[in-house]
Amino acid sequence: MSPDPSKWFLLNASPDLRQQINATPELAPRSAVLGSPVSSILLTSADVDSVMGLLHLREFQPLHIFSTVSVRRILMEENSLFRVLSRSNPPVRWEPMPLDRLMPLVPASAPGMKDGLFYKAVSLLGTFPDYVSDALRNCLSPEEAVIGIQLIHKEKRLFYAPSLPGVGEDWRRSAEESDLALLDGTFWKDDELIAAKRTRKTAREIGHVPLWGERGLLRQPFRLGKTRRVLIHVNNTNPVLNEDSAEHRAVREAGLEIAYDGMEFEL
Repeated sequence: MSPDPSKWFLLNASPDLRQQINATPELAPRSAVLGSPVSSILLTSADVDSVMGLLHLREFQPLHIFSTVSVRRILMEENSLFRVLSRSNPPVRWEPMPLDRLMPLVPASAPGMKDGLFYKAVSLLGTFPDYVSDALRNCLSPEEAVIGIQLIHKEKRLFYAPSLPGVGEDWRRSAEESDLALLDGTFWKDDELIAAKRTRKTAREIGHVPLWGERGLLRQPFRLGKTRRVLIHVNNTNPVLNEDSAEHRAVREAGLEIAYDGMEFEL
């Protein structure tokens, strides 16, 4: 996240994070000492795609991590590798992320001013990753498994949902009231990974609403309005990545964009 709340960077917390930082000057270290302008990290789930980048960022600076209580417990109680985050000096700061409450990320410049950066966590009604034990899973709050994040700065709003089960109405309401919505574009069809012989599970079974088909993302009844909708987290099996494909044209005709690495937004 840029310290300038008016600018947003699409930064995927994945193992290639170093390469992304090197390719994006705004995210490069500001001195010869290891460091990063990344000031805070908001976790949307405990899925591997969402959390592996923490193990790379640990080398740069003490981290300030926002997560639901359930996600923190999954990482710290059942994944000993993530305990390395506590070895930094000063140690990692964990911040509980309550649901459906407007919370500050960057304070306002003065009391009563509205120029700070705020967030709201929205439950997406997803499920916990398969690697979570039944014993721990039974102690966790299901609504904390997968969340979307709405960021608010002055009159501008951004909604971020890289893993979107497509259940309920809260996610659509959050997208429609935002100026920019970064939405799950992982799969084109529900059986995409089965057809590719990658797994026996459908897209929905692993927490991703497909773009095509009945109740797919392209069939969702979005209201016409100000929202710019951009697909993120696109899997390499998804044919929309081929700009000459019918699937790519269908996405564009539906009024959505397809993100690319290093994409930058200014609202």
